[in-house]
Amino acid sequence: MLELGTLAPDFRLPDPWGKDAGLADFPEARGVLVAFICNHCPFVKHIAPELAKFGNEYHERGLAVIAINSNDTENYPDDGPEKMIEEIENLGYQFPYLVDASQETAKAYRAACTPDFFLFDRDHKLVYRGQFDDSRPESGVPVTGKDLRAAADAVLAGETPSDDQRPSLGCNIKWKATNAPSYA
Repeated sequence: MLELGTLAPDFRLPDPWGKDAGLADFPEARGVLVAFICNHCPFVKHIAPELAKFGNEYHERGLAVIAINSNDTENYPDDGPEKMIEEIENLGYQFPYLVDASQETAKAYRAACTPDFFLFDRDHKLVYRGQFDDSRPESGVPVTGKDLRAAADAVLAGETPSDDQRPSLGCNIKWKATNAPSYA
C-alpha cells in the first residue's frame, strides 16, 4: 500500500471517448479522490450508484473525483471503453472515468483491487486509503460510503482523517499477463 503522506503519482489518461484528464485539471480542488474501479466487478456494481451520488455531492463541495479502470480489457472485454460509456451514462457519473491501458497508473498507486480508493489533501498528500464502507454484495448492510465520506469531510474541513482505515475489499485488478506488478 502507498504510505500515508505520499504525494499523488501524476497521470494523464484518456476517457473512453479519447479526451485526456489528470490531476493537473483540478488546481482549485480542496482534495482529490482517485478511485480504481471497473464495470464488471460485483463489489463495484454493489456501490456504483452510491459512488455516483458521492462523486456528484463532493464535487460540489470542492473535492475532485477521478475514477480509473486499469483492467486488462483484452481478456475482460466487459471493462472496455464501450462498456465504460454505458456505465457512465447508466449511473450518471459526473467525474472522469479514465482508461489505464498500460496499467502504469495502477502500479504507481499500488492499487490492488476494484474498488480501491486513494484520498489526497489539497497538497496532494495521501491521507486516506481504504474502503467505501462496510457493505459487501449480499451482506444486507446498506451502502452509505460512510468511511470515505468521513475521510472526505475531514479533508474538506482542513483536518486529517482518522488513522482507523480499513483496506478496500473487492476483485483483484485484472493484470495483463506480462504486466503483473511485484510489490516487494
